[in-house]
Amino acid sequence: MVGSTTELKPAGWRVTATRIYCDLVGDFVTILVHKDWSTNCVWYNSYKREVADRKIDKKLKVKAEKCTGPECPHVIGYRDKLIKEEFGNGS
Repeated sequence: MVGSTTELKPAGWRVTATRIYCDLVGDFVTILVHKDWSTNCVWYNSYKREVADRKIDKKLKVKAEKCTGPECPHVIGYRDKLIKEEFGNGS
């Protein structure tokens, strides 16, 4: 989970997602934000975690090395944008 969100009320929805171009990996990624404000990057879950488990293509390995995972500024930025939309600028 990215960051501490214990002080926030749950969102008024179950999960939301967006697809963006990630300049870090040079590919489109899907970012999920759940009702409890936890986050996931589908690209990270699909590729970055698997690098250690199997032999992968060199191009994919380079992309995986650039991926910042749970601390990704795109993931954090999307979650923070949703928090502002949900609660306004005062939270």
